[in-house]
Amino acid sequence: MRRFNTAILVFLGISTLMHTDNTFAAGSVLTSIKPLELLVRAVAPDDMHIDTLVTPGASPHNYAMTPSKRRLLQSADVIFWVGPDMETFLNRLLTAGEFAERSVTLMPSESAAEHTGKPDHDHHPDDQDHGHDHSSGKDPHIWVDPQMAITMAGSIRDSLAKLEGADIPALDRNLETFRRAITQKEKQIREQLKPLQNTDLFAYHTAFIRFAEHYNLNVEGVLTLNPALSPGARHIAAIQQSLRHANHPCLLTEPQFNRQWWRSITEGLDVKFSSWDPLATEIEASANGYAAFQQSIAAAVLRCLPENTEH
Repeated sequence: MRRFNTAILVFLGISTLMHTDNTFAAGSVLTSIKPLELLVRAVAPDDMHIDTLVTPGASPHNYAMTPSKRRLLQSADVIFWVGPDMETFLNRLLTAGEFAERSVTLMPSESAAEHTGKPDHDHHPDDQDHGHDHSSGKDPHIWVDPQMAITMAGSIRDSLAKLEGADIPALDRNLETFRRAITQKEKQIREQLKPLQNTDLFAYHTAFIRFAEHYNLNVEGVLTLNPALSPGARHIAAIQQSLRHANHPCLLTEPQFNRQWWRSITEGLDVKFSSWDPLATEIEASANGYAAFQQSIAAAVLRCLPENTEH
């Protein structure tokens, strides 16, 4: 009988260890957009299951939830999103709905935003309402700023650490590795972009602004503040006037939106074009993905140099 009891205890002990080791691996994380997925993959263990709501090629400006995406919300242990000012299609579900307790907003609070010392971007007087809800007055495209990304990664680490069975030492190691990698990448990019100091950049919409401000790039104008709507005639005229008088003007476009539209308003003007993707569609979803994403934006800006650009 004693031998039988010992066998039972050994079996239960092994079962407990197996359960403990696999609890975190079985965790499921959902992100709203791919750039957030890149941050999660940088911090989370390799065996964590991670999904993203907004599909490749789509835009969070006008995204519509499907039944299959709602099922992802239901199965997720934690849901990361920028916040109510960005993914408006998630507001009802994640702020007061059934998934509110599992959702983590990565947009910093007003006090945290002030602490970063980042100035608000002043838009043209002929501003339109943006495709996001800018009721807070803050630009919600925070993920394009590498310093903000490090802050967001810290918040992601803290949230994952609360999951049952979390490997906190691994989370800490991954976060520190990410911080070092992005700090180094930031220095490299800052050096790469030095030749752009005398180039006047124009952005299709405000997603580019935080990256430009972080690296002290000169953005002379934004074509549209609402990608879902065409800008007013007065705003177009002002942008065209700025393009005419700009120094080596270059327009940074985005693949999610109509190419023919910005071609038509720049017709007859000496403007260069370069495309960048704020949603990191072509970036590999890996622990090193965010650094590659930053480099892809820098590469797009470097194509604005006179010897590298397309007219």
